[in-house]
Amino acid sequence: MFTGIIESMGRIEAIELQGGNTELTVYSPWEGQLKVDQSIAHDGVCLTVTAVEGSYHKVTAIEETLQKTNLGQLAVGSAVNLERCVLTGSRFDGHIVQGHVDGTGVVDYINVQDGSWSIGIKHAISPDFITVRKGSICLNGISLTVVNRDDDFFSVAIIPYTWHHTNLQFLNKGQKVNLEFDILGKYLSTIMERQKLGIGEG
Repeated sequence: MFTGIIESMGRIEAIELQGGNTELTVYSPWEGQLKVDQSIAHDGVCLTVTAVEGSYHKVTAIEETLQKTNLGQLAVGSAVNLERCVLTGSRFDGHIVQGHVDGTGVVDYINVQDGSWSIGIKHAISPDFITVRKGSICLNGISLTVVNRDDDFFSVAIIPYTWHHTNLQFLNKGQKVNLEFDILGKYLSTIMERQKLGIGEG
């Protein structure tokens, strides 16, 4: 489990196709701190470390992950947001993030607003893609607060610290981003759907 508070930006050093899977070699500043089998969120996607050498680690994205996320668009040199799983007893500064990306959205606009940035994201309409104003959304692994919303759209405001310490600074209009919607909203959607179908009654 993660919190959506990015610890560092990593860099893609190598990409190797393995059948339908893709192995990524990632540079991070965590030399001596990582181990095989550890879970790390890469742009919000929970991936298992398969090898570690110095400041580099390897992870494998399976075909389903590549289809549901933007990892398939990464190139050598791409910046990725990194977060290690939350430690028991540590402060929970973001919101509950599972690292299970629901799908991708597309950058609709990026506006500079007197020292901050406003980013609008378009996404598919789905019962599970629920946002509420002042609620939480995970964008490329970053826990952010929804400013405005519609059934297929939301916007977020980005403070300078977040802008300069994540890969949001490299986004362009039309680019795909990973989205994980609030787990509480997805549970609520499922409960309401079950009630409509009369599942669990009587």
